[in-house]
Amino acid sequence: MTAAESSPKKSNRASIIIAIMAVVIIVQFVKIYLDSQEKQEITGQLTTTEQELATTMQQLTEIKAELDSKIAEVQKLGGDISDLQKAKEEIETELRRKIRANGKEIKALKDRVEGYELLLKNKDEEIEKLKSVNKGLLTENRTLKTEKNELGDSLNRLSQTKEELASKVAIASQLKAENIRIVALNDRGKERESPFRGRQVDKLKVNFNIAENEVAPIEGKKIIIRILDENGQVIFDVARGSGTFIFEGREEFYTSAQEILFDNTKQKLSFVYEKGSEYAAGNYKLEVYTDGYLMGKGNFIVK
Repeated sequence: MTAAESSPKKSNRASIIIAIMAVVIIVQFVKIYLDSQEKQEITGQLTTTEQELATTMQQLTEIKAELDSKIAEVQKLGGDISDLQKAKEEIETELRRKIRANGKEIKALKDRVEGYELLLKNKDEEIEKLKSVNKGLLTENRTLKTEKNELGDSLNRLSQTKEELASKVAIASQLKAENIRIVALNDRGKERESPFRGRQVDKLKVNFNIAENEVAPIEGKKIIIRILDENGQVIFDVARGSGTFIFEGREEFYTSAQEILFDNTKQKLSFVYEKGSEYAAGNYKLEVYTDGYLMGKGNFIVK
């Protein structure tokens, strides 16, 4: 083979080698480019998934806060909070769990978020109903309180009227001593009208009758007389039947007393009191009592 024939063959071989190398280089560049595009696409997909996960987790956090608010409101209105508490516990579990950023888990999480949002929406309707019921109960309670107050006022007025009536009946049923007559008896039983001398008074005799009273009940009564000197001192001697009684909240002395059965027949009573010593000169008062009230009074003079 001549030199001229050999030279073109070498040239053709070099061209082929250069062409092959160029193809290889181009293929490598294409592969690198495609790998780069695929990596960018995967990275983009991962970034989007992570963003979706972060958004969903933020929604869960917001729903948890709203659940806390709804639990407090429903509890205040007296409603059932068991389903809200269960949802809150589930969300707290999800927030603590490490969730992988993949489409399947994110979709499941989004479905739960939609369920919780529906629960909150239903609770809003329930809260409105509870508010309406509570408003009705409040109105009813106010009405009952008003009626109770009115009833209380009526009972107070009735009690007051009853007390006033009882007071009037008590006053109306009080007995009165009438035709009071006071005389002195000497040692021979001779009566003298006032005024009389001290030495003429061996005994003091008091007569009166009890006035009719249709209101007063027939019952036992203790009739008391008090004899007071002009200084207001009660003539008092326990040995001769004197004692004490309560008048207007105070303990007072009385001169003499006797037990009777009041029978509303204008019955006459007579007291004979022996003092045991002479009466000093002066003006004397006589008072008649029963049941702590004054029945009547009179007076006499000793010279």
